[in-house]
Amino acid sequence: MAAPHTTPRNNPNPLPEPPPVSEAMALAHRRYWRFNVALIAVLMSIGFAVSFVVPLFARALDSVRFAGFSLPFYIGAQGAILIYMGLVALYIVLMQRADRELQAAREADMAIREASQAQQR
Repeated sequence: MAAPHTTPRNNPNPLPEPPPVSEAMALAHRRYWRFNVALIAVLMSIGFAVSFVVPLFARALDSVRFAGFSLPFYIGAQGAILIYMGLVALYIVLMQRADRELQAAREADMAIREASQAQQR
């Protein structure tokens, strides 16, 4: 059993305080993470459907043809892998766009801060 961890009260190297964040930046971060979580939920739901729902209804979907093969056979053989790769590519593209939007918000926030600091001088 490990000894309990205590932090010294007079720490000579305290952790630095995080920089203050403007309300606009806090809103941009909230939008970014809300989009990220929603995107992951949607993509994982699609992955779940491909992995579990299609095989669950394999007999009912046996009459559906895709590329000359029955749909359950195609999904099991290679379609699921292609769909997963498409989901990963879609996540990358959409998150890069969200990252660019967050970076633009950060740059706009920094420009506003620098302008207000220049006016104070």
